[in-house]
Amino acid sequence: MPPPTPPRAQHAVAVIGGATAGAEVAARLARHGCAVAVFEQNPRPYGKIEDGLPRWHAGLRRKEYESIVGKLSHPGVHLVPLTKIGQDVALRELTDGWGFSAVVLACGAWRDRPLPIDGADAFVGRGLVYQNPFILWFNHAAEKGYTGTRHVIEDDVIVVGGGLASIDVAKAHTLEMTRAALARRGIDAPLLELEVGGIPKCLEKHGLVASDLGLRGCTIFYRRRIEDMPLMDMPDGADAARTAKVEHGRRRILEKAVEKYLFRVEPLAAPDGLVVENDRLVGLRFCRMRIEDGRPVKTDERFERRGSYVVSSIGSIPEPIPGLPTKGELLEFDDLALGRMVAFPTLFGAGNVVTGKGNIVASRKHAAYVSEAVAEAWLGLGPAGHAGEEHILESAAAAARAAADGVVAALRPFPPPTPERLGALLARVRERQKAVGFTGSVPDWIRRNTPPDLE
Repeated sequence: MPPPTPPRAQHAVAVIGGATAGAEVAARLARHGCAVAVFEQNPRPYGKIEDGLPRWHAGLRRKEYESIVGKLSHPGVHLVPLTKIGQDVALRELTDGWGFSAVVLACGAWRDRPLPIDGADAFVGRGLVYQNPFILWFNHAAEKGYTGTRHVIEDDVIVVGGGLASIDVAKAHTLEMTRAALARRGIDAPLLELEVGGIPKCLEKHGLVASDLGLRGCTIFYRRRIEDMPLMDMPDGADAARTAKVEHGRRRILEKAVEKYLFRVEPLAAPDGLVVENDRLVGLRFCRMRIEDGRPVKTDERFERRGSYVVSSIGSIPEPIPGLPTKGELLEFDDLALGRMVAFPTLFGAGNVVTGKGNIVASRKHAAYVSEAVAEAWLGLGPAGHAGEEHILESAAAAARAAADGVVAALRPFPPPTPERLGALLARVRERQKAVGFTGSVPDWIRRNTPPDLE
C-alpha cells in the first residue's frame, strides 16, 4: 500500500490513545480537515471498553467497538497500533520531531491509585489485588491466549472503594461465587443471565435462597456515608432540597444493587493498617470516620476485618509519560479546560488523562450529570436491565468533540505544514504502521487481532 498523499495543505495532529475519547477526537479533527495519526498501545483500540468495563455490559461493548472502528476508519485518520508513547516512540519526537501541528493525549487513566497504607504494595499478589488488573483478567480469563496476571475469585473478600467501579468489583465476586456454588449442585447459571436477573431471582427459580449456598459474600468498605457515594452527580450550587434528593437517590441505587447482587457495604470506614499472617495480607485495620462540614474526619475507633484477600478500588490515575511534568499523582496541566501545558505549547489533553479519573463515567467533562435512571441502567438495576447506559458514553463523546474543537481553534492562527513536510510526516506514520504489521484497514486489523474466544 503506497504512503498516503495529502490532497491539500492541512494541519497534522497526533492523538495518543484510540478508544472512546481518542477515536472521537480523531474523527472530529479529520472532519475539520486535519490529517490525524492515532497511536494506540494495544492491538485493539478499545481501552477501558474492553479491559475496564466488566464483560456483562455485552451490548454496550459491541456498540462501542463498532463506533470506535468506524471513527478510526474515517478518511484522514491513520491508526498506528502497538505503539506506546514513551517506550516505542518518545513524546518529544511527536511534539518536536515528526512535524505534527499538535499532539492530543487521550490515553486515559490506567494506573490504580495506591492503597493508602505504608507497605501495602509489598503484598500485591499475596493478598492484595488492584481493580484494573483484576477487571482486565475478569474480561479475558476465558481466552486461551491470555498471558496476563491471573486471579482466583474467592469468597469473603474485602473491597476498598465506594464508587461504581467498586460495585463492579463486588458484583464480579458475588456473581462468580454464586455460579460456582450452583455448579456444585449441577446447576449451570450463565454470567449474563445471572447479572441481568439478579442472584435472588435465579436462586428462586431453583428453589433456593442465598443462605442455602453457604457463602459469606464480599464487603465494600467506604470512608464516607452511603449518601455520599458518587453514584449520582450532585449539581453545583445545589440547595438543601436538591441535595437531599440526590442523597436519597444514591442510597436507593445502592440498596437496589445490594438486594440484587448480595454484597455488603460498610460506610464510614477508612483503611488504616495491614493485618498480615505468614507473610500474606489477610485483612485490614480500619478507622471509623465521621463527617464534619462535608469532610471525612478520623475518630479514635479502630476495628479489624479479615477476608480471603483485599481488592483496592479507590480510583485510577494516568500513567506517567516520560518527559511530562507531574504534580502528585496527576499530570500537571496549566489549563485544565484545554489540557494545556506551558512546557509543551502544542500538547493538549482530552478525557481522563486531564481529570485524573479512571472510570468510564468520570470521563465526562462539561457534560450532563449522571441521573438516577442512567446510574441504575449502568448497574443493571433499571426495569430493562442495562438499556440506556450508553448515555454516559455519549456524554464522554461530546466532551471529546469539545476538546477537538478547542485544538482546531488553537491551531487556526498558525500555518499548516507544507505539503512536502506533511508528506514526509505521513511517510513516517506509514513506516511505523508497517513495523507493527498494520496494512491500513482498521476492520481487517481488528479481525486479525481479535481472539476467537474473546467474550
